[in-house]
Amino acid sequence: MPANPFDLTGKVALITGGNSGIGLGMAKAVAAAGADVAIWGTNAAKNAAAREEIAKAGNRVLALECDVGDEAAVEATFARTVETFGHVDGCFANAGVSGRSGGKPFFEMAADEWRRVMRVNLDGAFFTLRAASKHMVQNKIEGVLAGTASLAAIEASPRSEHYAATKGGMISMMKSLAVELARYGIRAHSILPGWIDTNMTEKTLASDGFQNKVFPRVPMRRWGTGDDFGGIAVYLMSATSRYHTGDTFVIDGGYSLF
Repeated sequence: MPANPFDLTGKVALITGGNSGIGLGMAKAVAAAGADVAIWGTNAAKNAAAREEIAKAGNRVLALECDVGDEAAVEATFARTVETFGHVDGCFANAGVSGRSGGKPFFEMAADEWRRVMRVNLDGAFFTLRAASKHMVQNKIEGVLAGTASLAAIEASPRSEHYAATKGGMISMMKSLAVELARYGIRAHSILPGWIDTNMTEKTLASDGFQNKVFPRVPMRRWGTGDDFGGIAVYLMSATSRYHTGDTFVIDGGYSLF
């Protein structure tokens, strides 16, 4: 074990959806711990702003436009990431979209809406993790794979069954990867955020309904932030977690317990 087991100097982290929210919180933390960082996102302006923020740590940062639901785009962007840094030690499949039920019940959900969420949240994670695991196995890198799931995977999410299905699928995929890839020294985990204040959730969290009914159920008495996920990212990439795999980390301020 090194003198500072949380020193990530020489490591490279890839974080999809790393230009805001949870992904940006992860990216800033691993950069501060010494890692070089690649973030992927679909918004060029947000990518540029995030790159500037992450780069304050003094390490190399690469911000690339990538639609993770596009298989060819993922392959090409991963190749460019490796071309820039030489290797990837940690891959965080964090990119995702929320459901848009419009208040309609499940039995009126359009197939196009179902596929829209599956395309990014599950297909996108598959394409990303497949590229990363292949790279790690072929190059004998004992790295880590992590997928951002949600409490929707373990608690009922009415009128958002498509979103819940993708997040439940994420947990199952990461557990399977943990067993299959353990022989290569590759670890795999899923991360389950609770109610986190991000661009995706800000309108929902600000509503009277959430303020009156949901907020009192959060024991820590605040919404989570992207920065609350920096610690888990550093831990998973560090030497301290080298014998830890297949876990499901719930980070929700105690919401699911209360």
